[in-house]
Amino acid sequence: MPRPSLFDRLAEQHAERARRSLVRRLRVVEAADGAYVTLGGKRLLNFASNDYLGLAQHPAVRDALIGAALQWGVGATAAPLLGGRRDEHAALEDALARWTGRERALLFTDGWAANLGTIAALIGHDDVCVEDKLNHASLIDATRLAGCELKRFRHADVDGARRQLESTPGPVAMVATDGVFSMDGDIAPLVDLAALCRAEQATLMVDDAHGLGVLGPEGAGSVAEASLTQDDVPILMATLGKALGVAGAFVAGSAALIDALVQDARTFVYATATPPALASAARAAVDVARFEGWRRDRLARVIAHFRGAAAARGLALLPSRTPIQPLIIGASDDALAVAAKLEDAGFYVPAIRPPTVADGAARLRIALTALHSGNDVERLVDAVARALA
Repeated sequence: MPRPSLFDRLAEQHAERARRSLVRRLRVVEAADGAYVTLGGKRLLNFASNDYLGLAQHPAVRDALIGAALQWGVGATAAPLLGGRRDEHAALEDALARWTGRERALLFTDGWAANLGTIAALIGHDDVCVEDKLNHASLIDATRLAGCELKRFRHADVDGARRQLESTPGPVAMVATDGVFSMDGDIAPLVDLAALCRAEQATLMVDDAHGLGVLGPEGAGSVAEASLTQDDVPILMATLGKALGVAGAFVAGSAALIDALVQDARTFVYATATPPALASAARAAVDVARFEGWRRDRLARVIAHFRGAAAARGLALLPSRTPIQPLIIGASDDALAVAAKLEDAGFYVPAIRPPTVADGAARLRIALTALHSGNDVERLVDAVARALA
């Protein structure tokens, strides 16, 4: 019997995705200017950006990157343990640890590397990891690659998490959750999860990619907003490419945690270090995010304005007080059609479809930033209402 062809299978899979309106497209942004991007020659008001505080184009952040590039060049040239580590990396780690109230922090090249490296370094085949069903794919894949038992609980269901822990009382246990869920925009029940972990002797890990810079005192994130300490949340991960507008990620916690990751996190040990210029830019962004609180105030006003305007027009949003404001459309082809109408009207709001979200839950993931004005919000809501009419 002949062996099946890999590329025949790929062609069949692509045809099936096309039939279900699930083909993803790579598009090139030709220019970025404040809240606007240019795509396909069209200048569009961008409601798809995770640059929540508008720092990607901030002069201080750009100047820091340029100055460090002039000093160090572009690349770090080696892994951190083999000569790739610079003063810029250490200074950024210190700044992140202070900001989040942790003893130490460790840089990774991105959020995927941070989650994969951290979970695989800490737990293995004889252990269990309990996760929210709506966790980011990097947390779920990290647990699978670690080889431990993965148990999932219904979204934000602390009793469900408890049942999963109680069903495996023997092994070392971790509970992992997003702080802010990237597609729904809601916030995990962190206080209750921390109490559960204390009661069950489990370790809580929070991926705060979408909370850092946006929530909590000085923007220190969802964990800080919940007044949880390093003892409550021993493992904190967050990215530098969302509210900070740069790139990369970090894990923060005790000195013992960071020492363990330096030894055993393969995505840290065997990866070329983050470019020093990016580390410098991220440190500048941390200062802006912490001390220019008016940006969070402005963002909060934009979010409140948007939700009020949507309610006035009968648009049913998911309950979210973060910059992530989902509007469920349902079928994937319907979501694509609405997104296309919005693009024709001058707005970039791409459709989010399975497998990123559940079947029948295709949506517009409207991302708000401090760069948006009240007029921008009104125009978008009017355009969405017309597109749905």
